[in-house]
Amino acid sequence: MPALTDEGRAKVNLTLRVVARRSDGYHDLESVVAFADCADRLTLTPGSELILQMSGPLAQACGATSDNLVLKAARLLAERVPDMKAGSFTLDKVLPVAAGIGGGSADAAAALRLLAQLNGLSLDDERIIEVAELTGADVPVCVASQACVMTGVGETLHPLPLPKMPCVMVNPCVPVATRDVFDALGLRNGELLVGAADVLLQDRSWPETDASIAEWIEAFVEVGNDLEEPAARIQPVITEVLSALGESAGVKLVRMSGSGATCFAIFADDSAANAPLRRSGAIMRPGGCMRGP
Repeated sequence: MPALTDEGRAKVNLTLRVVARRSDGYHDLESVVAFADCADRLTLTPGSELILQMSGPLAQACGATSDNLVLKAARLLAERVPDMKAGSFTLDKVLPVAAGIGGGSADAAAALRLLAQLNGLSLDDERIIEVAELTGADVPVCVASQACVMTGVGETLHPLPLPKMPCVMVNPCVPVATRDVFDALGLRNGELLVGAADVLLQDRSWPETDASIAEWIEAFVEVGNDLEEPAARIQPVITEVLSALGESAGVKLVRMSGSGATCFAIFADDSAANAPLRRSGAIMRPGGCMRGP
């Protein structure tokens, strides 16, 4: 059987509200999520042995392959699918790790899509859904890789008709551990961050299909990223990146994604988005167009 290939696209949190810290220590979130056209590439060559090989410019940053989420997802699925077909994975790693763009989760999601294809499973199979949730909070949204409002700890997804948006993404080459950022946020178990008068994301009236980029930007401006300030305390360079992006001509929205340190800027058109790339060369990578459904 020939090898199968899929992409793990970068996840971008256009908004991110921390609603509360639950009694079990997990945080309830509400986030508008989109996906960029920069991605890792995962190949599955069917065979009898489940292994993972790494390649690409950031392969060494991933640590031991035995801890990789690709293998974790595959092993969890094998426990639930009798005689599951698998094989050798090869991951071409180009997305930075601990960067707030769900790189490892996107890779695990790509593995689940490839295994589903190889074994004749649908992506809404309850076993795929269960394994995605067990593998990591961002894996369910990465399996779908569609623009949506993500709530809970990442398990509830409401699709959004988001248009393509010209975007520049900048990672300052400093890792930020998600756990450290939430610790810096400082919520206690059972503590709410939003107030009773706050309008939650799922209750908002979002723009309709075919709405302009300007209409979507107007909606996003009202909701920020609650993790931006604690992440910037850990890595002050985040503030510098946001400031530099904000000074770009034609920029419409500047924000940090997820728990950082990757930041992004959305522009009105492709020519405006390309200008900071030409000016800064290889510093601003990756960039591209965030996709909707």
